[in-house]
Amino acid sequence: MADERISFGLFSSSSILFLCCIISSTFAAWPLPYRRYDHRPISSPFCQAGVIPFCPSGEPDNSMPLFNPTDPVEIYALKKPVWQFKFGDLLGKFHIIHDALGIKNVKTGHNYTMEWYELFQLFNCTFPHLLKNDTLQWCNQGATCIYDGIEDKLWHQNGTLAKVATMTGDQFNTFADWVLKDNRTGLFYETWTVESEPGGQMWFDAFDCASWVLRAFDQLGVIGAKFDHSVSLNYTRIHLYSSQPIYLGNETEIFGNKSNAALAKDMINFYKDFQSHVSDEKLVLNLLDALLYIMNRDKFYLYYNSAYWLLPMKKPFASLSYDQVPLPGGGGGEVYHKPHSVWQQEDEYWKAKFGKL
Repeated sequence: MADERISFGLFSSSSILFLCCIISSTFAAWPLPYRRYDHRPISSPFCQAGVIPFCPSGEPDNSMPLFNPTDPVEIYALKKPVWQFKFGDLLGKFHIIHDALGIKNVKTGHNYTMEWYELFQLFNCTFPHLLKNDTLQWCNQGATCIYDGIEDKLWHQNGTLAKVATMTGDQFNTFADWVLKDNRTGLFYETWTVESEPGGQMWFDAFDCASWVLRAFDQLGVIGAKFDHSVSLNYTRIHLYSSQPIYLGNETEIFGNKSNAALAKDMINFYKDFQSHVSDEKLVLNLLDALLYIMNRDKFYLYYNSAYWLLPMKKPFASLSYDQVPLPGGGGGEVYHKPHSVWQQEDEYWKAKFGKL
């Protein structure tokens, strides 16, 4: 195992560093802003959701319920273990938690569940499929799902169902517009939080169910929702630790350029070790196996913003955390979630750097 950590594959980390240092130096803003898009691409027919289709009983695409302006509305934090229907509380013991929101119109009695999650399951969003012709197929889109009702018993008995805020129907309608805009521009699931060390410089932020709830809370705070700051909420993060990441290029620049053949081959060999794509309950266990595998490697190829990055890994390599994040306006010190205007900032960043997306 020690030999593998010294040199992995045909293309060494030192060679990649030499070739890509000029490119990487142009990315001075860390964490790198998450890329926003102006339209959602059609998914490849190759990508399949598996045992549970995405949002089977949800509202039609690009639609949201609207409330009368004076209706009183309650907001609930919803949490339960990932794959609870298969494992019960098992993954909850490891703090592998799925987050969502509950919306209750007190006047009409109508309830809704709202959540952002992967279209094609977690492992498919985390690692690509290696096809027979040695090409990589990513199935990593995520989207918002909203559907009628809140399964009170499910959330309460298996995790968390806590009222966190109140607002008016008019404020909810403003929030609904934000949800649609966020959903139309934030398209790809990002599993990893990449940092220099625990609590150190963040290189890449996750974009997952928990980060969506945090963005939603920020926006609710901006539009005037009143939060109950006696409620404490924790959120799951999956961390990787590395020295400063090195930009390698997009798919065309790497796999369509003969001069990068050695790099392409090394990346293919790397992803061969993460091909446990399954459509049953083994999916999350395979992700845990992948975390253990990462701890024995000196580098990791990250796919972020539709481009590849080299992570020169360092101890402790990877970890899971479940940290408390205060609700907006409640104090409690510095928090890691982004400001409500993040989609505007990220869109401006990418347009200024790369032109129209």
